[in-house]
Amino acid sequence: MKANELKPAPGSRKTRKRVGRGESSGWGKTAGRGHKGQKARSGGGVKAGFEGGQMPLQRRVPKRGFNQARFSPRCAEIRLGELNRFADGAEVTEAALREAGLMKRADEHAKVLGTGSLERKLTVRVTKITAGARRAIEAAGGSVAEP
Repeated sequence: MKANELKPAPGSRKTRKRVGRGESSGWGKTAGRGHKGQKARSGGGVKAGFEGGQMPLQRRVPKRGFNQARFSPRCAEIRLGELNRFADGAEVTEAALREAGLMKRADEHAKVLGTGSLERKLTVRVTKITAGARRAIEAAGGSVAEP
């Protein structure tokens, strides 16, 4: 294969539809816009959800309920298996988890879950920890401290 022999895959390049270029093209005269009216004009049309002046469905249907989830602090879920990336005897804090890429910037707290297996002896200092994770860390020879 040479550079001058390269060409796109068949059917991958479509020619642009040139509207308003004569009747024989099939897209002449009104160019697929129909006759006159708001939608035929340049820049014309109505906003999404507009129903011709009738009260739109979005405003007719009553609002119901309240969800606290928007206001509750975001918590990163850290599995035990993910803690194996830390060195043996290391101290795992929320700052260390952020540095390791296990916590996002939007996450306010970390919660260690008991999923997976831990093969390192670590000191864990996080906001929340499940009972199963606490047992697994202590069984591996590590400890859980308050942040």
